[in-house]
Amino acid sequence: MATPVRPSDGPGHVTVSWEQAILPSVAGPLPARVYRPAAATPRGWLVWAHGGSWRGGSARDWHGPTAELARTSGFAVVSVDYRLAPAVRHPAMVEDVLSALDWAREQDRPAGSPPVLAVGGDSAGGTLAACAALVCRDRGVPLAAQVLAYPPLDPRCAAPSYHRHPGLFPTAAHLTAAWQDYRHPGRPVAADGTRLYSTPFEAADLRGLAPALLATGDLDPVADDVHRYAQLLRAAGVRTVLREFRQTGHGAFLQPGPGTAGMAGRLGPALHRLTAPADTPA
Repeated sequence: MATPVRPSDGPGHVTVSWEQAILPSVAGPLPARVYRPAAATPRGWLVWAHGGSWRGGSARDWHGPTAELARTSGFAVVSVDYRLAPAVRHPAMVEDVLSALDWAREQDRPAGSPPVLAVGGDSAGGTLAACAALVCRDRGVPLAAQVLAYPPLDPRCAAPSYHRHPGLFPTAAHLTAAWQDYRHPGRPVAADGTRLYSTPFEAADLRGLAPALLATGDLDPVADDVHRYAQLLRAAGVRTVLREFRQTGHGAFLQPGPGTAGMAGRLGPALHRLTAPADTPA
């Protein structure tokens, strides 16, 4: 049974309901929370992967901002409890996100219309979302957008932003250890032969990817990774929107703001605009 998101979970009256769901996957039952905006038919479906350095976090922990994302975007949001390191390693997490995308493709939509499907995540979840977007391109699965909030993308953590503000979370040492727990040696492939990337920096060709909405803070240690990926996407001809938040560090997706001033509240309308049909006012 769907549960309304209370006004204390976000500004204004109740406009989002949520329910716990169990999705099918090749590894077994996959828990998720499904958030639906008040509109009878959502604009589309967004599969969201939470942060937590691939080792922590949950859909429950991310409840408030994920509900806000559904409220402000008009998308139904599937927040996935993907498997965590060190119990599993890549590509298990990417496969879980892909399973959620498969499930979302089959959900309600206007008769005769193709699914409007997007993938996104914050921090480590953003890395997973970017990798899932690559798999979708390679399999010919259309995505309307990818929403990547401050994803760490370089396992070496070598960019200057990792050392620009010493002590700010996540430190290069913290993320280096997280990458080691997350990544599996070699070049994993799916049963159908599709390459399963652990970071989009492994991909030699970014052409044909879904339009990208990227966000970071100017104080975030991973900011240079995000800027570099935006440059690579644009060079590959991918429609790319980059939002940098002033005086903002890592983890901003979890931080509430007045009205829609928080990052989740800003990303929702930006996703709405990015996926608006060309002949429709955004």
